[in-house]
Amino acid sequence: MAQANVPFDKRLKRIVRRHDRMSHGVVKTVTADGLIVARPRAYRPRFPLKGILALVVTGFVFKGFLFASLGDQAYQERVSVLSAGSVMEQAGAWVMQPDVATMYIAEKVKTIMP
Repeated sequence: MAQANVPFDKRLKRIVRRHDRMSHGVVKTVTADGLIVARPRAYRPRFPLKGILALVVTGFVFKGFLFASLGDQAYQERVSVLSAGSVMEQAGAWVMQPDVATMYIAEKVKTIMP
C-alpha cells in the first residue's frame, strides 16, 4: 500500500515546488494544441538604481546646503578637522570635499536663502 503512494507523493512535491516558484509571477503561453500553460517567471533581483541615485542627489544637495550656510572658510576648516581624525572621519572628509556639483548647488541655495 505504501508503494502505491510513492508516485503520488513525488507528483505532489513537484506541484508544490512549482507553485512556490510561481510566487514571483507567471508567464502564460498557449501551446500548439490550444492549452494555456502557466510557467513560473524567472526571479531576477533588480538593482535599486533609482534609490541609489536619489541617495547620491540628496547627498550633493546636503553638501551644497552646508557649504552655502557655513561659507567657504568654515566648511574647509571642518573638513580639515575631519581629515585629521580616525579612518571613518577621513572617509567622511573625502566624501565631504567640495566639488563642482557642491559649488553649483551652493550658489543656487545662496540665492534662495536669506
